[in-house]
Amino acid sequence: MIDFKIKVADKLEELKLDISRDEIISLIEIPPESSMGDYAFPMFKFAKIFKKAPNLIAEELVGKLTKGEFFSDIVNTGPYINFFVNNELLTREVLEGVLNNKKFGSKNIGLGKTAVVEFSSTNIAKPFHIGHLRSTVIGNSINNILKYQDYNTVAINYIGDYGTQFGMMISAYKKWGSKEEIDKDPINGLLNLYVRYNKEAKEDESLMDEARDWFDKLEKKDEEAVELWQWFKDISLKEFNRVYELLGVKFDNYHGEAYHSQFMEEVIKELEEKSLLKESEGAMIVDLEKYDLPPVLIKKSNGSSTYITRDIATAIYRKKTYDFYKNNYVVASQQRLHFQQLVAVLKEMGYEWADDCVHISFGMVSMQDGAMKTREGKVIFLEEVLNQAISKTNEIIENRNPDLENKEKVAREIGVGAIIFQDLFNNRIKDYVFDWDQVLNFDGETGPYVQYANARASSILNKVNFQVEENVDYTLLKEDEEIAIIKILDNFSNVLENAANKLEPSFVTRYSVELAKAFNRFYNSCPINSAEDNLKSARLLLTYATKVVLTTSLNLLGIAAPEKM
Repeated sequence: MIDFKIKVADKLEELKLDISRDEIISLIEIPPESSMGDYAFPMFKFAKIFKKAPNLIAEELVGKLTKGEFFSDIVNTGPYINFFVNNELLTREVLEGVLNNKKFGSKNIGLGKTAVVEFSSTNIAKPFHIGHLRSTVIGNSINNILKYQDYNTVAINYIGDYGTQFGMMISAYKKWGSKEEIDKDPINGLLNLYVRYNKEAKEDESLMDEARDWFDKLEKKDEEAVELWQWFKDISLKEFNRVYELLGVKFDNYHGEAYHSQFMEEVIKELEEKSLLKESEGAMIVDLEKYDLPPVLIKKSNGSSTYITRDIATAIYRKKTYDFYKNNYVVASQQRLHFQQLVAVLKEMGYEWADDCVHISFGMVSMQDGAMKTREGKVIFLEEVLNQAISKTNEIIENRNPDLENKEKVAREIGVGAIIFQDLFNNRIKDYVFDWDQVLNFDGETGPYVQYANARASSILNKVNFQVEENVDYTLLKEDEEIAIIKILDNFSNVLENAANKLEPSFVTRYSVELAKAFNRFYNSCPINSAEDNLKSARLLLTYATKVVLTTSLNLLGIAAPEKM
């Protein structure tokens, strides 16, 4: 496809402005209003060189430019040179691009590169709660976006299945647990034990000593400890997989803390050989003062390992196994220090790829009455949230379209999609408060709004049993509403490139709303199936292209695109 921004740069190079092509491209802007053109180039930078006001420079230089085949007009507006693209050429390029490219919008920037994406990372024997939603859906969407750009992606669920908390769980189960009760309601049963143990440990400090002893036994492969740990893990994953199925999320592996613990001794040995370990009150640390970071605890005074020791081992294992281009961790912003320390230790160990370990941070989600506290049992189970959204959607369908086929399937796709869309709508770094009224608002800038626009396009196409025709007259598409869609479709590749480079799904979310709004304006202003034959064919093709990109956008976000609603 023609990249009109590059064509703008080509034109500007004719002016011999004595700056590099890369700088020219970096200065090109998109005007705030379509009436001002499609691209704009500011003259402020050249005021000192030409010793003139920027608006006079723009006026003088415009006179030296010819429109050529790619532009319908080139004018100056104040201190800017404004470029209007040739809409007929743009329309043909966009629509043929959709028809001829199975991955329309992909710039294939990931070819030959492997991107590890670690996300969700639920904790065994604890609830899969609303707090896990963010990492799960952000990570899944980033994985989808990178894969669409031809990265070889490896989706990893780094499950929390190791550490002192498992000593707590084993000790709690030994004291108060019942296999029969746990089997009836695994996660609630385990959560109740965890909450009780934390509560009683505040009164009796010896309980934490017992927990540490049980974890030490687990590390030393004590038969009973391992058997209980494996049982907790199996029943937890069975529960978690129901939620992953609802969300449509899949992983390439579930290699968590326990799996990578086998490589820890090699890491500790390497740290010792490189004289990086120091003793501190009986524990072993790595000093990171030169990075202006606190020291990292590698080995506790009782000889047990730490979380970051396993993370160091994990990063080295992943580099050896996948030779990654980037090793991405989709983890809350609260863990920023942890990942700074991880990268610093890897640098100290001499690994040049340390900076390729990227922390994709995100803001926190809280309830309206405060933060969630698992230790106090104050959580909202994610499965309950999803099921309630599905139930609410079922009610709406019963009221609006009771004869809809596959009502349960559609309700699931819309309800779950609404929750995912709301989470991904704002920049991922922003905190937000989980609010049922907001989550289940099916009007405005929401997932169901975009899904409905997609279903409307599908309905139009299905009514005429749409088939792609040759020799469609693109020049008939000249209404403002039609050109607006064409320009939004043309921008899809830039949106996806930005989303991949900045690891930010909200670019796609907001783009899909913009496209859905433009399509609804087109639908309301431009008759499609009642138009004369040639115009009808052109508008059907535009509808088809819109549907392709809406469906692709939703799927990249991890959201289904139902054909009927």
